[in-house]
Amino acid sequence: MSSSGLSRRALIAGAGAAVVGWNTAARAWAAEPGENVDQLPALDGTVALRGAEVERFSSDFGHLVTASPRAVLRPASVRDVQKVVAFARRHRIPVAVNGQSGDQAVVGDGGLESHSSYGQANPRGGIAIDARGLSRIVSVEPGLAVVEAGATWAQLTDAALAAGWMPPCLTDYLHLSVGGTLSVGGIGGAVQRHGLQADTVRSLDVVTGTGELVTASREHNRELFEAVLAGGGQVGIIVRATLALVPARERATVFTLAYDDADLYRADQEKVLAQGRFDLQVGNVVRSADGQRWRYTAELVAYGDAGRAVDREALLAGLHGVPGETTVVEQSWREYAFRVDAFAGYLRAAGFWGLAKPWLSLFLPASTVGVFMREATALLTAADLGAGLLLFYPYARARVGAPLAVLPQEPVGWHFDLLAFPAPGADTAAMLERNRRLYDRAVALGGKRYLIGAVPGMTGADWRRHYGGLWERVAGGSGGSGGATVSGGAADHRVARRGGRGRAGP
Repeated sequence: MSSSGLSRRALIAGAGAAVVGWNTAARAWAAEPGENVDQLPALDGTVALRGAEVERFSSDFGHLVTASPRAVLRPASVRDVQKVVAFARRHRIPVAVNGQSGDQAVVGDGGLESHSSYGQANPRGGIAIDARGLSRIVSVEPGLAVVEAGATWAQLTDAALAAGWMPPCLTDYLHLSVGGTLSVGGIGGAVQRHGLQADTVRSLDVVTGTGELVTASREHNRELFEAVLAGGGQVGIIVRATLALVPARERATVFTLAYDDADLYRADQEKVLAQGRFDLQVGNVVRSADGQRWRYTAELVAYGDAGRAVDREALLAGLHGVPGETTVVEQSWREYAFRVDAFAGYLRAAGFWGLAKPWLSLFLPASTVGVFMREATALLTAADLGAGLLLFYPYARARVGAPLAVLPQEPVGWHFDLLAFPAPGADTAAMLERNRRLYDRAVALGGKRYLIGAVPGMTGADWRRHYGGLWERVAGGSGGSGGATVSGGAADHRVARRGGRGRAGP
């Protein structure tokens, strides 16, 4: 161990000298011991203060917010996270975990990035924790998997399939960190059966704002468990999760139905939801071939196994897609699970992936979603989507159990997910203003936001309205955070907490 208290591995990236600690008078990192320098503890991993290692954490997938952290920790153990969080708490330095996710086999290590879209995982001059330092699949056994928070759902899916199991619900794009998606909830097309990914968690290992490592579940430390899942990363850092698995399926039969009538589309989708006849249910709003209007597409998936064909006629009975336009595709379950990889490859090749992406993700109650969609589709143009898409499908409120996954209280709601990939030169500032208008209209109609989206100008009053009766729980830092400025990497510019000490806007 060096005299600075750091291991020999913990060097300033590209500088070749060990970082000593934090100068409390200058509020800056110090390379030499001194009267006002609080030395960092010994670490198993590395700390970077400059260079490419830090620059990679200055932006994210959305490319709308840029702010460099003062340091990046690449942990080699959970102890590293505990020590750095406790150190940061003493000096009131913001900390956020950053998944640095992506399909590493395609883009290489240099192409990984935070998949927040509006700076949610940026600690704003604080310490970014690179979750890739904790990215192992620890174990897969019947019905359960134990994974570190930096592991991706793609890693887990393949490890589980190899053992005859699979995650019950997945995001559409699988190359996202487990810890990051659990911090916001994690929604996908199986929400109608299994709820959010957060609802499949059996237990968590969490580093609280005091640096304490706590195991939490529904049976033990439940308050912390519920505060961390879909809690926007405000009370602790997920470092390990035990997740439910279900028996693997071999085949996926994908039915795609087209609709010109929005009311008929919603009626059919809600019928499918109520009857539970499909294993997965999503839908899109797309431009017509002539570019003059919006159309609706239902994507309904039935799982099966080799040698056992699904009953196509029974599954489609009573649905009203445009005659002659329904398609049916048979593929392996894994092919369907990884279906977005090809689309992501196209976006990279066409140059859209690295551009600004003003995404907007909302939840609407079924009673007012028709009004919202008529107004939204009148406002949106093909340029608003660019090369992206607009997901639009229903969910059952009763399936979602995570308390901080704030949804409209009606039994049936709709997920509106504007995943825009605008063309080069697009006016993204105007698109952000559009997001704000749509968000305000959704709230007026009883809607809520999903934390991954880009909604500018969120105030303390906006967050209080969003959380409603849960506000005191959120603002109080429920779960034992100890008042540290800690984020699990999901909060939208830091939800205000502890009497407004946190940030509540860009």
